[in-house]
Amino acid sequence: MDSYDKLPDAEIKPVGQISKKFLDLGIDSFKQACEYVNNIEYGYNTNYDDKLIFFKEKKGTCTSKHAVIAGLAEELNIPLFKHVGVYKFTEEISTGTNKILGKYSIPYVPMVHCFLVYKGFRFDLTEGNCNGKNTTINELIYEEQVNPFISGKDEYLLFKKVINNYVLPTKEMEGIKEKLLLKARNESIKLLMENVKKQKNQKIN
Repeated sequence: MDSYDKLPDAEIKPVGQISKKFLDLGIDSFKQACEYVNNIEYGYNTNYDDKLIFFKEKKGTCTSKHAVIAGLAEELNIPLFKHVGVYKFTEEISTGTNKILGKYSIPYVPMVHCFLVYKGFRFDLTEGNCNGKNTTINELIYEEQVNPFISGKDEYLLFKKVINNYVLPTKEMEGIKEKLLLKARNESIKLLMENVKKQKNQKIN
């Protein structure tokens, strides 16, 4: 992902729900808003269909963090957009993945990650967070620009489309069924949640 120095900047004006929320926090520039979101605790939200859940719970994942900034960009007419990507989840990305790969005899688990794109530059506002990962996601199987607040259902349908069109047809996934990859994905999400807790505990200690 690219340096935050390449993020655009603009004055925040009270033109919508999200811009008003940032102004209420004393944040009046777009770049400041990005830094604020990056610094807020990484954590799973209770309701991703609530556009303001990030502000209400004062935490967020790649889904909600990038949603509020892409939503703010939309309000301010900044051409910065939220993208959903699918990547290869491996032991290098998150400790403990090899156990899942061995269980299902697969080379990797396809997983979803959200990020921001501005003029060809990519930004991940969860970098440096206790997000369960050991490294930044730089290589993607597929990516697509989406609505900042894409529903969980639509994101899941996009994910399944990628599995069937870009993952299963490859030689390394020969003989593997969609159902098996979805099971591996569910276990990988649980692993990430466990690793988030471990990283937070290590940071405290």
